[in-house]
Amino acid sequence: MIVARTRSELAGAQQALRRDGARFGLVPTMGYLHEGHLSLVDLVAARTDVVAVSVFVNPLQFGPSEDLATYPRDEARDLAMLEARGAHLVFLPPLEEMYPEGPPAVRVDPGPLGHRLCGRYRPGHFSGVLTVVAKLLGLFRPDVAVFGRKDFQQEALIRRMVSDLDMGTEIVAAPIVREDDGLAMSSRNSYLDVEERVQAAVIHAGLQAALARFREGVRESEMLVGAFAEVVAAAPLLDVQYAEVVDRWSLESVEVADERAVMAVAVFCGKTRLIDNVELG
Repeated sequence: MIVARTRSELAGAQQALRRDGARFGLVPTMGYLHEGHLSLVDLVAARTDVVAVSVFVNPLQFGPSEDLATYPRDEARDLAMLEARGAHLVFLPPLEEMYPEGPPAVRVDPGPLGHRLCGRYRPGHFSGVLTVVAKLLGLFRPDVAVFGRKDFQQEALIRRMVSDLDMGTEIVAAPIVREDDGLAMSSRNSYLDVEERVQAAVIHAGLQAALARFREGVRESEMLVGAFAEVVAAAPLLDVQYAEVVDRWSLESVEVADERAVMAVAVFCGKTRLIDNVELG
């Protein structure tokens, strides 16, 4: 496994790995990897000849009061996990290598889709996400890039950016990987104490309650959200920031759920903000 920390090292590694028309795949991450990330590596390996992973905690997507300074990091552990999973190339750039002239003057504007759901509560977040993803796609020029569906809005925005700007990379969305009790795997789960960790699993239980109502024939979004809220109310450490039924393409809230509907939620468990979603249709 090649580890590159500079742009020149990355270019040299890609030159060596792209021989004979090899298909190149990329998994962008912020590190502190878990089985969810590794499932993305597996998915890329099944679709391409070369598996590349980036590990970079991107400051552009953190707000001034968010957890940039405390975001979990463990480089040695990440590298060991990626090598064991068969990654060919890992890019671990320092901040000055990604943004050599400081914060970029030109950034990607997510448009109206970036102001819905999480975007209402995290101004500037998705501009930061799209900007760093655009830079990574430019540096790697991958045939395929894989993103987890837990970050539902992020995946939708990246897909639209790549399509609208004709970037040429195939974007693949990977299923959510969950713990045994249903909690969606996330690096931020490490923030949870013992009791918070127990109650965090109720988020998934609430989504499953909404899905069950949908499968029973309920289509009114208000009732589906109510089914989620009723379950979550039993966990006092959970504070729902939003729970909405939206169209999977436009991300607009819908009053009546159909085959394109997704319920997306953001919930504070103690001080830790967790996101999750379920495809209803």
